[in-house]
Amino acid sequence: MEASLTARDRVGIQDFVLLDPHTSESAFLDNLRKRFHENLIYTYIGTLLVSVNPYKELDIYSKKQMDTYMGVNFFELPPHIYALADNVFRTMQSEFNNHFILISGESGAGKTEASKKILQFYAVSCPSTKLLNNVRDRLLLSNPVLEAFGNAKTLKNDNSSRFGKYMDIQFDHQGGAVGGHILSYLLEKSRVVHQNHGERNFHIFYQLVEGGEEDLLRWLGLERNCKNYRYLVQGDCAKVSSINDKSDWKTVRKALSVIEFSESDTEHLFGIIASVLHLGNIKFDVDARGYATLNNNQEICWGFLIRLKPKQRSPFSVDHAVYARDALAKAIYGRTFNWLVNKINESLANKDSSRKTVIGLLDIYGFEVFSVNSFEQFCINYCNEKLQQLFIELTLKSEQEEYEMEGIEWEPVPYFNNKIICDLVEEKFRGIISLLDEECLRPGEATDITFLEKMEEKIGGHPHFVTHKLGDQKTRKTLDRGDFRLLHYAGEVTYCSDLLDYYSFPVIFKVMRQSKNAIIKHCFPSTEPDSKRRPETVVTQFKSSLVGLTEILMSKEPWYVRCIKPNEAKQPGHFNDVLVRHQVKYLGLMEHLRVRRAGFAYRRKYEIFLQRYKPLCPDTWPNWKGTAAEGVQLLIKHLGYKPDEYKMGRTKIFIRHPRTLFATEDAFQVCKHKLATRIQAKYKGFRVKEDYLKQREAATKIENCWRGLMARKEREKRAWAVKVIKKFIKGFMTRNEPACIDNSEYLAYVRQNYLTRLKENLPKTVLEKDSWLTPPPIMQEVAQLLKKIYIRHMVRKYVRGITPQRKAQVKSMFTCHLCLLFLFFSDLCVRPPQYSVPVVKYDRNGFRPRLRQLIFTQQAAYLVEEAKIKQRIDYSSLRGVSVSNLSDNFLILHVTCDDINKKGDLVLQCDYLFEALTKLSIIVNNQNCIKVVQGR
Repeated sequence: MEASLTARDRVGIQDFVLLDPHTSESAFLDNLRKRFHENLIYTYIGTLLVSVNPYKELDIYSKKQMDTYMGVNFFELPPHIYALADNVFRTMQSEFNNHFILISGESGAGKTEASKKILQFYAVSCPSTKLLNNVRDRLLLSNPVLEAFGNAKTLKNDNSSRFGKYMDIQFDHQGGAVGGHILSYLLEKSRVVHQNHGERNFHIFYQLVEGGEEDLLRWLGLERNCKNYRYLVQGDCAKVSSINDKSDWKTVRKALSVIEFSESDTEHLFGIIASVLHLGNIKFDVDARGYATLNNNQEICWGFLIRLKPKQRSPFSVDHAVYARDALAKAIYGRTFNWLVNKINESLANKDSSRKTVIGLLDIYGFEVFSVNSFEQFCINYCNEKLQQLFIELTLKSEQEEYEMEGIEWEPVPYFNNKIICDLVEEKFRGIISLLDEECLRPGEATDITFLEKMEEKIGGHPHFVTHKLGDQKTRKTLDRGDFRLLHYAGEVTYCSDLLDYYSFPVIFKVMRQSKNAIIKHCFPSTEPDSKRRPETVVTQFKSSLVGLTEILMSKEPWYVRCIKPNEAKQPGHFNDVLVRHQVKYLGLMEHLRVRRAGFAYRRKYEIFLQRYKPLCPDTWPNWKGTAAEGVQLLIKHLGYKPDEYKMGRTKIFIRHPRTLFATEDAFQVCKHKLATRIQAKYKGFRVKEDYLKQREAATKIENCWRGLMARKEREKRAWAVKVIKKFIKGFMTRNEPACIDNSEYLAYVRQNYLTRLKENLPKTVLEKDSWLTPPPIMQEVAQLLKKIYIRHMVRKYVRGITPQRKAQVKSMFTCHLCLLFLFFSDLCVRPPQYSVPVVKYDRNGFRPRLRQLIFTQQAAYLVEEAKIKQRIDYSSLRGVSVSNLSDNFLILHVTCDDINKKGDLVLQCDYLFEALTKLSIIVNNQNCIKVVQGR
């Protein structure tokens, strides 16, 4: 950062803390303008990052840029959102604590893009595995889904977030992203039923109509024309050149599948979106009693999309019916959005219960002031009031902790404490929110006027509250009778007193509980209290969620990104001073700068400061042998720093005024130039004039240095080897003792060595199962378990590898063995079988083939079928054997048959013909009763 100070007149200062004078808004804007025109859109206020939307593509977000900022000191490189993201990540890993990044600014200032850049940086910089990549993809793809359902085109921004989002990214101890969680705040539900001219409804409606498949649209009863739906045409801006709804639809569909939405969930979800469009087209007529009636049933027929029977009716006037219709549409969409966020959270949930560190991203709307400010602006500005209070408290706390850590006396900082405004809105029984609840619950009809009168009665004397009745003559000219004005920290805002419109509509819940749609049933549970009194207002619900958010943020270390839009026309290169000054004020940037500059403008570790500026002092240049603190003390004494211009901390030097640092940096630049000139003059022409001796001397020096380097490396290598050997011997001596520091590495080596040898000596077949490598004592139990698993694996592998032919052969052999056993335990037990072979026996009548087993014993041959003897041939009755001269394996046993009732010659076919004949010949070779005749 210090190196950039030389160009400060042209490109401005990288850190507003060094701005002089720091209390001047004009100087602040001038510095911001200089940097903007040089495409330097990022500037620091200490560790706070100010980002100006360039409204054009800049080549500063490549993979190369990410690599440049990874692991680098925060102030070492020019300001960048990657620098902040990397510093947050490294601080989280080193300190093992939780952090959050608060991203705020007006619509169109670039908050959503800043959030995306941080997520993309973590996706690239974090460790990568298949599981972690899966989590990363879900984190990244949750954005297009939330943008489709929660973003819309406004006058200021074509992709404006119409809800506040807080996302927790969970990291394991190695820095891998393993999960996430999202909280949403204050969805702008009124946009569902009404849009100003030039604005659109939420993106998902147009994406469905323009990009939905034909079959899907037919099932939903939709036409591919946004102009046919009342909720989509009020802004007269259905088509936008910068938005491709068809392409975005494909992205959303893909994202839903990656986030693991089932087909049923997707079907129910799009059914709800379509039902909202049909609901907006419902029209009412007046009957004879003045009640609202439906003039046609065309749209109400599509109630099946949310599985609702169109039978629920109430005696409403037309105005009341229209209000109820719109309230129903808002309630359905709002609760469906909450269901969607919860569904995404289920997909991002980390199942591992071990401790995780967290980085939170809070993308929240900035302070808003319009010509007409209603409920949304009241809640948004209340939120910013609370965040500003938290912002100042955490900034002061951070500053005070650093001063105390460095042993420097803390000087109280004067600042505007906006607690008085927060209390005005949220104080129990007396705040505006409590008064709103009371007014909604009071007997009789509550109106905007009665609510305004109640506020005048209860808080009329508050210095930050004024109405037409309470104001002076000048104030009354700028206030309508139904409005009230609050003096926020960022300025005055006039609100309509129509906050009473924002309470829940009880009849809606009763009707929607009849739905059979799974999502609607979840959003409108039957267990929800059904009271006749009006429930708490939406602003009260928002207050409760904001209290919860504040508690979350207070438990984490804060980092800030303040986004600014330079003009309303979205033109690159155009800087509107009035608009930017307005945002600087509402973002509280001057207030933050005053807090950071109340003590010391500049602080650096002694080592960094001395390394840069040591050429300015003869005692520290070129090499300083003492401690860095002592060197800095000598340096600033030589430079003539006055006692009130600096303080020496435990590890850092603190400089009070930027001008002191500027003077030091300018002196360094002059000194650097002189040093460069002297070095050039001294060594000018050196290469031309150097002679052989100097070359030889230089070569000798290089050789000596090289030999010394190699010797030192060898010494280090041997020292390492001695250390390893000692540790191995000690581990061997204590190998039979319980695991401890002395033997842990040796035991790990024994395990690894055994597993490596086992891998190379595994049994090749099931028959070798007893040849298992003998394990060391520490691996006995594991070895037994591995042996069981491996033998089971070998058996399965063998069984799966048996061919159908082999199975048939095994089955036949098994049958043969059964036959042998049968024979052995029957009448053949005294004449044990000598040989057995499967054969095919052909009947004499019809030549029909039959499977048999041919068994040879010492006395006779047997033909057996499944352990049943079909024929016995004594060797004494065997006249001869005939075989074919062809390769058909035919065999004929010629048998003497005196009785015509006995069976005669046997015609057989045997696959093992030669082996069978050999065995038969050996058995009866002494009887000389066989005559083998070929070719007969």
